[in-house]
Amino acid sequence: MTKTYNYILMGLLLLSTNCWAQDPIFTQYFLIPETQNPSFTGFLESTSAGVFHRSQWVSLNLKVDTDYAYFSTYSEEARSGIGVNFLNHSESFTGYNYLQANVNYAYSVQLDYDWYFRPGIEVGYGSKSFGFQNLVLGDQINIGNETINPISIDPLQAQNRLHFLDISAGLLFHNTNFWIGTAVKHLNRPNISLVEEGNVPLDMFFSATTGYEFDIASYVDPVFLPYETRMMLTANFMKQAQYNRLDIGTALIFNNLSLRTTFALNPMPQSANSPLLTSVNFFTGLQYEKLKVGVSYDAITTKIGKSGGTFELGLVYQFDLEARKCFDCPINE
Repeated sequence: MTKTYNYILMGLLLLSTNCWAQDPIFTQYFLIPETQNPSFTGFLESTSAGVFHRSQWVSLNLKVDTDYAYFSTYSEEARSGIGVNFLNHSESFTGYNYLQANVNYAYSVQLDYDWYFRPGIEVGYGSKSFGFQNLVLGDQINIGNETINPISIDPLQAQNRLHFLDISAGLLFHNTNFWIGTAVKHLNRPNISLVEEGNVPLDMFFSATTGYEFDIASYVDPVFLPYETRMMLTANFMKQAQYNRLDIGTALIFNNLSLRTTFALNPMPQSANSPLLTSVNFFTGLQYEKLKVGVSYDAITTKIGKSGGTFELGLVYQFDLEARKCFDCPINE
């Protein structure tokens, strides 16, 4: 009985008039800020490559896995950052899969002695599959005798995978210790309709991020901490359709070690019962020569159940060690 009702619910969700798609979000966005804003491409003014894996709600049937890989470099002559990245996002229950490859470009303009302006653009090609082999469509549901017909003539059945062009852009202002930027993804609002003749534009993803990094010794006596300890304060706001999130974090950065705590907030709740705090995220990072390793865990604070939280692992290889050796800041001295 429960299985039948699950099938019915899935069918009704697919046939509903409105649908929303939420972009993958990484807890370790500070290591790969170009996932939020293409203006961060080549921001360290060095060459680097990295891979990241994210497993969300690992104890639920609705497990979500996201893999991300990138390569970026910077040309001093052209004052430009250039990069490519690949995203693979999948959900275990329905078999939904989202693939996308992007090319990023950012140009650096020096405004005065301290301040820089970086406009950026990202152009990508995306592909989505909705795992129809695991879904039950409307004409298969027989509510009267609680059975599921094995055959469907629904036009959704013929649309196995869709493809689309995706365009995003961003702006960034920064000096050696402070940065603030904004970006809009899916500017062209590509059609992600399940139906061949349908038209469902992908909702634009808006983000605004800011951060400040400083030597603790410049303000107070570090006392029990190494004298060169640095602190970073960050805020990252994201909104896509009805979804919104604000990440507020702080980090302590030692020589080759970084410790961070981030609070994920729901600043514009959709109902009176919506919680303000949705998760508390913990991060530890290590750097050994050219290799950086980051591990994070999101402790869910909502009533979603025993989700098991969210784990994330990141590896970054920095080819040019002349860039500043702090682990997670995107500022180059």
